[in-house]
Amino acid sequence: MVLTTEAVVQEKADTAIPVTTMSPPEGNTTFIDGKTWCVAHPGVSQADLQNALDWACGLGMADCREIQEGGLCFNPDTLLSHASYAFNNYYQQNGNSDIACNFGGAATITKNNPSYGKCSYSTSGSVSSSAPPSSKHDPSYMWWKLAVLLLLLYFGS
Repeated sequence: MVLTTEAVVQEKADTAIPVTTMSPPEGNTTFIDGKTWCVAHPGVSQADLQNALDWACGLGMADCREIQEGGLCFNPDTLLSHASYAFNNYYQQNGNSDIACNFGGAATITKNNPSYGKCSYSTSGSVSSSAPPSSKHDPSYMWWKLAVLLLLLYFGS
């Protein structure tokens, strides 16, 4: 009987010892093998890309000044190019985690630097801008637009 009690005690002791494992933070792909960027997925519908771009530059607070007319990343003036820039800006500012590069499935992580010409895709979250601050992709414009819409809905009914 003493033997049985010791065996039970030993089992409980074994299960109570925590096992510590070292691993990178979940979803942080830059921790594993260098720099990564977040770009728009080419197979996504234009409507989904536009919705994701509007969110990134609005509520997501990505710095979208460079994809405004006159910005270093305005050309090519395509939805895919502008969305890629905005998605990457948001991704870099939000810890380079997988979840920060989702946009409802409209984006993907790449190890290939998407920068071109004078358009530099940041890997640090800090982006300098040469474009003027007002545009349809400027967060303050998006907030103003949302406020007007809410007022119209409230007073229009």
